[in-house]
Amino acid sequence: MTKELTDFIEAEGLLEYDPETIAKIYQKYPYRFIKRLWATLIPITLFLLGVGWDKLLGLLKNKEKARARAKEFADLLVSLGPAFIKAGQALSTRPDIVPSIVLEELAQLQDQLPGFDPKLAMECIEEDLKVNKKDIFKSIEIEPVSAASLGQVHKGVLINGEKVAVKVQRPGLREQITLDLYIVRNIARWLKANIKIIRSDLIALIDELGKRVFEEMDYINEANNAIKFKDLHINNKNIAVPKVYTEHTSRRVLTMEWIEGVKLTDIEKVKQLGISPDEMIEIGVNCSLQQLLEHGFFHADPHPGNLLALEDGRLCYLDFGMMSEVSRESRTGLIQAVVHLVNRSFDKLSKDFVQLGFLSKEVNLMPIVPAFETVFGTALELGVSKMDFKSVTDDLSGVMYKFPFKLPPYYALIIRSLITLEGIALSVDPEFKILGAAYPYFAKRLMEDPDPQLRKSLKEMLFDGETFRWNRLNELMLSAAKQTDIDIENLLDRVLDFLFSAKGGILRKELVEAVVSKFDSFTWKTIQSLNSKLPENIRSTQIKSNESYLMVEIEPIKKIINIAENLPGFNKELIIKKIPRILKEKDTRKMGIKIAKGITEKSIVRMIKLVAGVKQ
Repeated sequence: MTKELTDFIEAEGLLEYDPETIAKIYQKYPYRFIKRLWATLIPITLFLLGVGWDKLLGLLKNKEKARARAKEFADLLVSLGPAFIKAGQALSTRPDIVPSIVLEELAQLQDQLPGFDPKLAMECIEEDLKVNKKDIFKSIEIEPVSAASLGQVHKGVLINGEKVAVKVQRPGLREQITLDLYIVRNIARWLKANIKIIRSDLIALIDELGKRVFEEMDYINEANNAIKFKDLHINNKNIAVPKVYTEHTSRRVLTMEWIEGVKLTDIEKVKQLGISPDEMIEIGVNCSLQQLLEHGFFHADPHPGNLLALEDGRLCYLDFGMMSEVSRESRTGLIQAVVHLVNRSFDKLSKDFVQLGFLSKEVNLMPIVPAFETVFGTALELGVSKMDFKSVTDDLSGVMYKFPFKLPPYYALIIRSLITLEGIALSVDPEFKILGAAYPYFAKRLMEDPDPQLRKSLKEMLFDGETFRWNRLNELMLSAAKQTDIDIENLLDRVLDFLFSAKGGILRKELVEAVVSKFDSFTWKTIQSLNSKLPENIRSTQIKSNESYLMVEIEPIKKIINIAENLPGFNKELIIKKIPRILKEKDTRKMGIKIAKGITEKSIVRMIKLVAGVKQ
């Protein structure tokens, strides 16, 4: 193994992030630690002295000056190397730690560095795969097509003629990353011990970062991520994932299918493919929501270079080094939080943040509720679908910085993913609203998912106390129907499930009253018609036509019919098909008995009034 390709960390056999083992290693090599510490502390100290001086003079009150310092901080991280770039990207999603003006600059950090010596890349391929590259590749381009902080990509052709992308890791990367993480972790420990205003556990943040970076440095792990992602979306005809050549993949070399495509941000080239950029964005949003809320395994780095529009109309995902998982409980909790947001139940929303791990159970929620109301109240006036996601997240960042929030790692990556995706979408459509684009999927999930907690959330969405919100049912069903893969029959089944559930009792009562009124109206209208045709000498004077009375309240029936008829793809045969199921329900029989009882009671009342000579 050549000196350029290896490092002493590899010689120590450290393949997974372990801060205790790393500390023991550098205790044996103190000169390496001191040399790098000196190289990092000097620029960091000079920057902090400059910021301190500005603060002392009150210059940071000027937004332009503060922004300039924030940009300087981002540039400093880039100059310090891969570990600091990754740390900056991690901080860009932590509004509980970093002020919003710094967040904005860190969010623009590009994971791009100049490529390394191509000869070393070729040596690494042969060394890691343990073969001569000529035995694998018919050809491979020496110059890389792209380079990032962890490695670079070369285009090649396998012996069998298949085109491939070969990602090769930077030589000595593990040593550089490990040493920088060790230094940053020690700085974090000192800050935590000496600066009391810091609430967040910075050491835990560094350890989470270390774990993720070590996972990214293992290309076998990335290959497995790509295979898993492809398996999860195998039935999605709109999504493409490159094939992984596991036989030509190792810890530092990843070989995948070469994909010819166009970046989504290159609008004119996308259009030249005969593809609508808006449709590509819609596919991307739906796939991201499916990743987050259905599979719980999502791509956390969907930047423009990782999303390609293909000639056949599919959207292709690249680069599976940064992936994350969301538990079933957290996925359900996120949907419940959206329901409470839509309902303006900010007290329940604050409790959702506790359940999701943003706040500890000991935190006093009383001052947080009005803060939520301030952030979301105005935005909700236009409706969820028109909310500005970035504006809301910026305002929410201020709340999280002010109160003792602690962002779970998965949430930080979700925000990173959605903000990145929205940025791409805005380059295509300046009026794009990611929450508006996401609402149809959310509605579909809420209407279709049999999860008991989501059934409860659906009821919260549809009821205001004892009042049924017909507009909400209409809005949810129409939004859900916008999904291209919606099953209208399944959607109607979910509505029937709700109708015959315990909470649906109020709705069933409204329907019974409507049917009784309708039948009574029809019967009375028939009697009036017959009475009007009788000879005047035997015609009843108590039976008078009353047009206003005939306009009985049958709104529940009309509303259900209108909602159903407005659904795209709906036809009356679907209702006929559901009749056997409706008739089998126990509550149908109970409703029948109540209807018969109601009709009988109304008939008796009418008869008594007629006998008593009361005009009707």
